[in-house]
Amino acid sequence: MSHWVNTAALDDIEDEDVMRFDYAGHTYAIYRVDNQVFASDGLCTHEQVHLSDGLVMDYVIECPKHNGRFDIRDGRPLCAPVCEKLKTYPAKVEDGRILIEV
Repeated sequence: MSHWVNTAALDDIEDEDVMRFDYAGHTYAIYRVDNQVFASDGLCTHEQVHLSDGLVMDYVIECPKHNGRFDIRDGRPLCAPVCEKLKTYPAKVEDGRILIEV
């Protein structure tokens, strides 16, 4: 059963940036682009590197290890070496807080 989890204040993340969020033994990546928020698994599907150390450009997260890229809106891989989709989660802002559905 899914539920909404309070992750951080919207102001905790700069525009076109990513932050790590750990909850219930799982690591997530929380993104902010154009004042929209997105969430995904926090580890790259290629070699399990933390995406929070990566670079966000528009709606793309680039893995810090091998420069593989994912679309943060739907998790689809955009270039090698990543080929497995990144799991994404619904995200929203309420009262200045970022919530994700896990």
